[in-house]
Amino acid sequence: MKLAMIYSFLKQDLSQIEESINETIQAEHPVLREASTQLLQAGGKRIRPVFVLLAGKFGDYQLERMKAVAVSLELIHMASLVHDDVIDDAELRRGQPTIKSKWDNRIAMYTGDYIFARSLECLSELDNPRAHQILAKTIVEVCVGEIEQIKDKYHLDQNLRTYLRRIKRKTALLIAVSCRLGAIAANVPYEQERALFKYGYYVGMSYQIIDDVLDFTASEQELGKPAGGDLLQGNITAPVLYAMEDDRIADQLRELFKNDPEAVTKDELSSVIEQIKHSDAIDRSFALSERYLQKAYDALETLPSGRTKQTLRGIAKYIGKRKS
Repeated sequence: MKLAMIYSFLKQDLSQIEESINETIQAEHPVLREASTQLLQAGGKRIRPVFVLLAGKFGDYQLERMKAVAVSLELIHMASLVHDDVIDDAELRRGQPTIKSKWDNRIAMYTGDYIFARSLECLSELDNPRAHQILAKTIVEVCVGEIEQIKDKYHLDQNLRTYLRRIKRKTALLIAVSCRLGAIAANVPYEQERALFKYGYYVGMSYQIIDDVLDFTASEQELGKPAGGDLLQGNITAPVLYAMEDDRIADQLRELFKNDPEAVTKDELSSVIEQIKHSDAIDRSFALSERYLQKAYDALETLPSGRTKQTLRGIAKYIGKRKS
């Protein structure tokens, strides 16, 4: 089953959100307009708007209010991708040329800034100071996470706790806040809002761990970018940390990264990537993801039964089994 089938009853509302995203990023300047539209046309799962809408279903669901939150959060995510591609010197995003590869780093950075500014403008439609405070704190945490990722590049002596803290900021928080702000926009009772936040956090952690596994196990066609790219860029993920418990793999990586790690080529890393791919590090990473998913299921227990709760459970289950 495709992910979109799980929440197919939201199709019409999501279509309106997609239209709003497209309208919001239109700029008067032709380069900004073309660059922003190219990113939008590259597609995406739009999972953050989905979580916003589902959380709102537990309260007073008014589409215009939900739309303001959903568009804002998706634009923040899109802006972060533009900036990530500059930092990672990435040529492809979802199988399409990145903004930085089609134009240059300067255009990409300003395009990301523009999309980010438009996201804040969208949320201003929601008259709730608490929502704005939560989003502001989340953006600060996301920025800290990005700085930590840069600082930890090629650092082979980090531990699993460092990795988990990094992906919390990088991925899980924005998904958790999608659930929380969706709940706030619909005036969901606080205890349910808190449960939805926890669910989003645990699902987000699982999602990123699976992403990091797929970087080794999925094909370039499935990923929309070169396989093994994370390690080549110096991002030390759960599969790498688990695999490095084997001294042979750890020694090979240290030898490769000891002088000029950024000069290491994909061919030079290919042997290590294959060893990681066929080690127990993959199964152990899947097991780590599954533990977070179980916590996500547990967080749902306090929510009212019905289609929305079952949909949230179905999304979590899909994330645990996804292949791309």
